[in-house]
This record gives sequence, C-alpha cells and structure tokens, in this order.
Amino acid sequence: MTISEMNHAVPDTEEIVPVPQQNVEVESDDDAQTNEEYFERHEIVADPKQTLIRLDKFLMDRLANRSRNKVQNAIRAGSVRVDDRDVKPNYRVRPGNTISIVLPKSLEENFDITPQDIPLNIVYEDDDVLVVNKPFGLAVHPGVGIPNGTLVNAVAWHLQEQLDKLPVKEGNEPNRAGIVHRIDKDTTGIMVVAKNGYAMTHLANQFFHHTLERRYYALVWGDMEGDAGTIRGNIGRNPNDRRLFMVFPEGEDGKWAVTHWKVIERFYYCTLVECRLETGRTHQIRVHLKSIGHTLFGDIRYGGNKILKGTLYPKYRQFVEGCMALLPRQALHAKILGFEHPTTKEHVRFESELPQDMQSVIERWRGYVMDRK
Repeated sequence: MTISEMNHAVPDTEEIVPVPQQNVEVESDDDAQTNEEYFERHEIVADPKQTLIRLDKFLMDRLANRSRNKVQNAIRAGSVRVDDRDVKPNYRVRPGNTISIVLPKSLEENFDITPQDIPLNIVYEDDDVLVVNKPFGLAVHPGVGIPNGTLVNAVAWHLQEQLDKLPVKEGNEPNRAGIVHRIDKDTTGIMVVAKNGYAMTHLANQFFHHTLERRYYALVWGDMEGDAGTIRGNIGRNPNDRRLFMVFPEGEDGKWAVTHWKVIERFYYCTLVECRLETGRTHQIRVHLKSIGHTLFGDIRYGGNKILKGTLYPKYRQFVEGCMALLPRQALHAKILGFEHPTTKEHVRFESELPQDMQSVIERWRGYVMDRK
C-alpha cells in the first residue's frame, strides 16, 4: 500500500483551532539527527595484484585513524563481510575481494562529554549494554544549543560511578557511553546504550541492517482507515523549513523509509496505533503518519497541537485543551525494543509501560467515547 493509496481528507471540522500551549519549547533542529548518522559504512575492493594479507591489517592500512582494536571488534561482531559473506577473524584478503565494514561513530569526536548526575530509569544492565527508559524532555546527546544535560551525560556519570567502585589498579579505564540510536527529545521510551567498543560495534551493525525490533505507540488525529497498513516513502528535510522533515515522491529526494502500523484502539476523532519501524529516519513516525492525514496528537512542530478532527462545540474544545495540558508534547512512546545481545547472541526484548501523561490522555479519550454511547 503506497502513500497515494492511503491518503484521505484530514479535517472533518469546519476550522482548524490552535490549542494554547504553556511553557513548551519546540525542539531544536540539532535534535533532528537520523539514526544512520551514528555509523559509517565503507566498501573497499582489493587490487587484482593484492598479496594475501590478514583482514584486520588490510583494513587498518586503508582506513585512516582506525585502531586495531576497533577493526578487530568489527570483525568479531560480524560487521565485516567479504564478497557479501561472513568471514572468520583469520581470513586473508585475496585479489579482487570486496570488503564492506560498518563502524560506529563516537560522540566524543564532536563533543566533550561531561559526566552529570542526572537520574536514569534503568530497565536492564550487564557488562555490555544499558537499557533505559528515556523520559519526556531529555535530549539523547549534546548538540548546538544543548551543550549538556543529556542522556549521554547521565550515562557517563553512571559509568564513572561504576568505575569508582572497582579496586584501584593499573589498566582500569572508564567505559564509554556508546550511542547507536536516538529518539526525539520529547518522545519517551526504551533505548539501548553500549558500554564498550565491541557492544557498540555489534549493535551499530544491527541498526545499520535494520534487524532489530522497534515498536512505538502513537496517538494520532483521525480515525484510521483499516486496521493495519504500511507507509512507504522517502523522508528528507523540508526545503521550505529546515527544522521540518517531509515525505518526497519516490526517487526525488530524501531516504527510503518504511513504517508498519496497526490500530490498538479507536476514539472517534483519535486513534491509538502501534508503529513498527523497518528504517530509522529522522522523525519517521511523525512524518509518515502526517503524510497519510494522521498527525500525532499534540505534535507542536507538525501541527498536531490544533484540533484537526472533531466538533466545533466549546465543550469539545475545552476537552482537547485539557488533554493537551496533560500532554504538552507529541503523543509518541518507544514501547518495545528487541535485539541480539552482543555477547550471548540471544534475542532479548524489553518493553516499557506508557508514561503517565499518555495514559491520562488515553483514559480521557476512553471516557469521551463512553459518554457518546
């Protein structure tokens, strides 16, 4: 099902009414970073006269500023393929081989990360990964206009505390917070952070190849047509407003993106949907759903803080205003994250309950539905 097949008229009201918002700042443009910008992919073709050479040495000779440890981590993590096949660490490169490698990027290349004592809601932790439930209003990493006070600063403090509890001995080095994906500042929910270089490389490879399970709950304006569907369309920056993203017709601009959705609950003028991501583009769910006429409820940047569906009665307007006062952000929550554990290779899956602000608004809409019966 393409976007054009799914489009339909949006408002069934006679006017679009802005709902007042208090003490809410529109997220800054530096928050709009695609998950793909956390890793890099290189492809190298060996010379026809290439002599046999170990794979790690071959890559170190051709990739600038890449340590032996980082390259070997990539090989062990399955992030290096030769002629599109998995290879063992002792593989020797042959003439004409095509070698591809996926490497994570380090935030420390661009930002000086200062540990800060910011509370973390830790869902799970071991020696390799830290799974957290990110709250509303917390940016994932520093950027222009956001020098600190982020999830990365909080994780750096947490890891430093762990190091301080270890016996003092030569060789103790602080773990680094390895960010391999992000969710928007005002989106809540499950995230995974790598605690060492190997885990970071292993997770980055999974995000690059879209092999993880990522499911979000979103409250959107309008009654979805059908119970499930798929939105496919390139996403890129809006040329008229660089803070915004939009869907482009195939082949014109942007990057290919795929979002699967299914209805969880209907509320006449709003719908609670689950979205499963195949790709990880910036604002993907927000932009894809808007493109088919279902802007996220409360999404200030994309116009969801207006009454897009419903009646013109003052009582209804007051009801919506009350909902948005409880939920001063886009109604989007990263509910489920599943991935292959870097060390055990087992599939692990984590789920987060909806935050109180979304739960409260959903309960209000349920009450609205009951009052209409």
